[in-house]
Amino acid sequence: MSEFVDRNIKNCQYIASAVAREGGRAYYVGGCVRDFLLGKNPKDTDIEIYGLSADKIEAILRKKFRVEIVGKSFGVWILKGCDIDVSMPRRERKCGSGHKAFEIEGDPSMTPQEACARRDFTINAILRDILTGEIIDPYSGKSDLQKKILRHTSERFSEDPLRVLRAMQFSARFDFEVAPETVELCSNIPFENLPCERVFEEWKKMLLKGTRISRGLMFLRNCGWIKYFPELQACVGCPQDPEWHPEGDVFVHTTYCLDAFAMERIGDEREDLIVGLAVLCHDFGKPLCTVKDADGRIRSRGHDVLGRKPTENFLMRLTREKSLIAEVIPLVERHMAILDLWRNQCGDSAIRRLAGKVGRIDRLVRIDSADRAGRPPVVPEPSPQGEWILERARALQVQDSAPKPFVMGRHLIAMGLTPSKEFSEILEQIYEAQLDGTFDNLEDALAYTQNLLEKAK
Repeated sequence: MSEFVDRNIKNCQYIASAVAREGGRAYYVGGCVRDFLLGKNPKDTDIEIYGLSADKIEAILRKKFRVEIVGKSFGVWILKGCDIDVSMPRRERKCGSGHKAFEIEGDPSMTPQEACARRDFTINAILRDILTGEIIDPYSGKSDLQKKILRHTSERFSEDPLRVLRAMQFSARFDFEVAPETVELCSNIPFENLPCERVFEEWKKMLLKGTRISRGLMFLRNCGWIKYFPELQACVGCPQDPEWHPEGDVFVHTTYCLDAFAMERIGDEREDLIVGLAVLCHDFGKPLCTVKDADGRIRSRGHDVLGRKPTENFLMRLTREKSLIAEVIPLVERHMAILDLWRNQCGDSAIRRLAGKVGRIDRLVRIDSADRAGRPPVVPEPSPQGEWILERARALQVQDSAPKPFVMGRHLIAMGLTPSKEFSEILEQIYEAQLDGTFDNLEDALAYTQNLLEKAK
């Protein structure tokens, strides 16, 4: 990794030197400067070149690099194999509604202050001269970094509604407070039919990179954009029994659960996304069933099962990835199952069946852990139900997968059956017997199947 970083620095210095010889000036810009000032190693490098035409910039780049042109009219080039993007300062003009309604044109004569005005936040509007190290900070972004404040750069922020969700995920990722004037500005920006792919990308970044996800969700509530996510909005003000949930309403509980989840991410992006979404949605059923009993206790009976529909509605507006939705919903619907099985000390069959329904029991254990931790000032202790079911699931080899059926359609064909609509019914019956523990290997499964077919004749 260090060799790659060193090589990239040399590549950037080569570009900056070549630009300087032509009378231009090259800066590091955006996230790579922000991360540098935060003491982090930036994953990607963005360079902005001032004072040279697009043709001159491209000629310099092609002498050394394989170049992919993203938009020659507004000057963006990707250097293949280098994780370096090169651009020239550009002017943007709003020409309609929506996230993409901009006319963009490169303009090498712009000043850094003019170019930075189009950037979203002050912390992303800092330039660093590649050759001299000089910091150009026209909007005091360095000061905001030190104060841990997320502030919009200019009134042009409101031209792109997606920036509201960028504020959500940035505040969560860096644990920054959003400046009051930025919250107010965001409250007056309409959603404008943002494409679900871009909306989902901001939610993903918050769940996968957020260090304090509660920051992002609280910002969403404070600026009013939570109304565009009604299943989450319904959790605001939904009461909980103070004995079990001294932290407050369902929304507050959810924010704490997500902070706990963020501390226990495993680094597998797919797994973390599935579990993170399930933690986000796990109590969506509570607003549908929360009541106060005659004894004055607040209860939400059946909220796990009732959470299925609002979770489906929420996710279907965020993503078209049906397989992802299909993996999250069963986790929400059965997030109380571990506790129920542990209390009843259920047998192997129940654990196998649960694994068959949710796909991975270890996901449920992670959700259970976050749920238990989301109740401050209660300090969570190790989960007895989580430890119990993981030990049992490992013994049954179903902790990270559903039980795989021993008998498949090809086995039925080998026994002389002709494929028909009855195949699925027969296979389901055999699988149910497998879950019950009637057999635990292929040989016994085939013997059971043969006996079953003979009885059916």
